[in-house]
Amino acid sequence: MGEFIIKMPDVGEGVAEAELVEWHCKVGDPVREDMILAAVMTDKATVEIPSPVTGTVLWLGAEIGDTVAVKAPLMRIQVAGEGGEVEAVAMAETVTVEFVEPPIAKSESHPPVETKKSIPSTPVAKTPAQPHADKPLASPAVRLRAQDGGIDLRQVSGTGPAGRITHDDLDQFLARGAQPQPASSGLAKKTAVEEIKVTGLRRRISEKMVLATSRIPHITYVEEIDVTDLEDLRATMNATRKPDQTKLTILPFLMRALVKTIDEQPVVNATFDDDAGIISRHAAVHIGIATQTPAGLTVPVVRHAEARGIWDCAAEVVRLAEAARTGSALREELSGSTITITSLGAMGGIATTPIINHPEVAIVGVNKIMTRPVWDGSQFIPRKMMNLSSSFDHRVVDGWDAATFVQRIKALLETPALIFIES
Repeated sequence: MGEFIIKMPDVGEGVAEAELVEWHCKVGDPVREDMILAAVMTDKATVEIPSPVTGTVLWLGAEIGDTVAVKAPLMRIQVAGEGGEVEAVAMAETVTVEFVEPPIAKSESHPPVETKKSIPSTPVAKTPAQPHADKPLASPAVRLRAQDGGIDLRQVSGTGPAGRITHDDLDQFLARGAQPQPASSGLAKKTAVEEIKVTGLRRRISEKMVLATSRIPHITYVEEIDVTDLEDLRATMNATRKPDQTKLTILPFLMRALVKTIDEQPVVNATFDDDAGIISRHAAVHIGIATQTPAGLTVPVVRHAEARGIWDCAAEVVRLAEAARTGSALREELSGSTITITSLGAMGGIATTPIINHPEVAIVGVNKIMTRPVWDGSQFIPRKMMNLSSSFDHRVVDGWDAATFVQRIKALLETPALIFIES
């Protein structure tokens, strides 16, 4: 018998370490080649680590929440024949964002990405597995979805490698008429306290928020906007859109308004390296769209919005949002934004105080649209009104510039024909 040492993989982009967010095995467990052993998270992505060999787990080198250096021993497996060591292959499973991000509802079909010193492996055919008596194999996003839906994963048959449960398996479970566990009824005292270790995406979100609020002096400017004409135009365009065109929301109009305004106010389309004392003003407008996913907030990025029309912006927002929610977004689609839009849709409230996506210097928050009586000089008339709540880094953007920026957006949204006039 030999001993095989698996090392932390190099996930690329100069990452020197990663946080261990999940083990799929324990000491003494038998493992098969290609079976998912663990999940680790970096600032950019969550990746899964498959086993390159078949054997028995002898030792685990870290606990959930620990930070492990690239190439450090991660686990030891007893194998038949000679042993050895290898740097694990990292399989992109979930990608986080640069906001506070991110694990996301995950796609189950990402191909493995080979890294240095990786060894070839033979895929294991996927066969249906029986419901699990012990802890079922599933990604963090699948577990979260099952928990939110009251589904006992032990009753779900997994069709992934080594019986791993996928989102499709949950869909099939519900399609067969299986019902989630009913919530208990009746009034009773509750004394339980659940302690949840902050790891993975939630820790990334926490760290990013602390960084943004502790280092950026925010100024938030709230302005109301009459979007009656814009909503009429949007309804008309949706009614006459082509079958292959995405239904328009208010976001594509706001994105185009941002692009036109940034031409006049480039100071807001910038990033600030406060350690080096350097402000970088970007010609390209890469707009981050804050997106809620089952596992937390992510910010997919619509790149080069300055080169996209209304319909193209709409299609890209829908594509990226779906990719973020399913975990299929690429790393480059979740980083590199120069300004961010955040919106809670119908739950947007009257006003918000959005936190800037560090190291950017501005974020535009969309609040809900409400029909309100507006005085036109002689009478009150019903108008569709919406507030924009925008925050700025006061070290970079002065109050006057912030107000000028928002007022220009207001003018474009209240007279939407101006959005389509080329300058």
